[in-house]
Amino acid sequence: MQTAPASLRVDAVEALIVDLPTIRAHQLAMTTMTKQSLVIVRVACSDGITGIGEATTIGGLAYGEQSPEGIQLAVATYIAPLLAGADAANPGAAMARVHRHVQGNSYAKSAVETALLDAQGRRTGLPVHALLGGAQRTALPVLWTLASGDAARDVEEGLSLIEARRHKVFKLKIGRRSLADDLRHVQAIRRGLGDEVMLTVDVNQAWDESTAVRGIAALQDMGVGLVEQPIDRRQHRALGRLAARFDVPIMADEAVHDAVDAFDLAAEAAADVYALKISQAGGLWPTLRAAAVADAAGVGLYGGTMLEGTVGSIAAAHVFAACPQLRWGSELFGPLLLTDDVVQARPVYRDFELQVPGGPGLGVDLDADKLAFYRRDRGPRPVAMTA
Repeated sequence: MQTAPASLRVDAVEALIVDLPTIRAHQLAMTTMTKQSLVIVRVACSDGITGIGEATTIGGLAYGEQSPEGIQLAVATYIAPLLAGADAANPGAAMARVHRHVQGNSYAKSAVETALLDAQGRRTGLPVHALLGGAQRTALPVLWTLASGDAARDVEEGLSLIEARRHKVFKLKIGRRSLADDLRHVQAIRRGLGDEVMLTVDVNQAWDESTAVRGIAALQDMGVGLVEQPIDRRQHRALGRLAARFDVPIMADEAVHDAVDAFDLAAEAAADVYALKISQAGGLWPTLRAAAVADAAGVGLYGGTMLEGTVGSIAAAHVFAACPQLRWGSELFGPLLLTDDVVQARPVYRDFELQVPGGPGLGVDLDADKLAFYRRDRGPRPVAMTA
């Protein structure tokens, strides 16, 4: 790899884990969360600029194949040495080298690419979305997940958020209980919130196809507006049969990571909507490539989340702001699920939308004291590098 001028080289990469408590237990089909573990990445450059990124999983290994500990190891042991001497002003070339030499590990790659783009934005005075081609929108509609497991509590929470003008679309996490119990839960929340409020459901792959047929039919009759990943992510043909059978849109989430997945699903007419996530795609640019495939295929887009903190959520917001279309809004509410964060200023949610920062880079700065307090190892572990 051609080295850059001394003033523009990557000097060091650091990855650390912080553990933050959630405001309440957050129930999904595969786990219940009471805390969230964020991997914060910092890329220090020889011109004095440091970029930041984040990778976050849900419930350790409960949701997917990558864990916070594995992400930290991948960054420190394998990715950091590859960036030694890389041109800090050319994130694309730096990440191309990482992709050539590191297989998989999309979450680690996403956090590193975010940090490189954040540094470049700070260097040029441009927001990250400008580096991605420019913002199509300056604010993103954001739904909220009602996932306490208690219908009465969820209704109370939903009504209070509507009144506060923070959220007016709500996702329900189902699939953990029996189908009959799940349907009663959804119906109770539908009655409590009223027919005018849009509800979506996320099954997190918990059903088989026959259960999905019965469940989706009932949900459609209740007026549910979107059904997310009802069956196993690998069962594309079955997902396509469900999409063809019902009027309610079917969204692929775990089934779609990158542009290749987006193409394959589109070729099989397997879903009406894609939930895109920067960590699953492997970065901000890979997310935009998947979005372009969806746009070309006429598939709707939804801005997904891994329940990231502020750094990861705002990184995703920059990407979704630059997407050609985002017909189904987003769920970048991760920071709101946490009792605290490791940034100086948390995101602004106003009039049912997340405001996309317009400052240089991500427009987010770390809070050194909070980072020191919440970091798991309570001590620095920088990785120094030489070209």
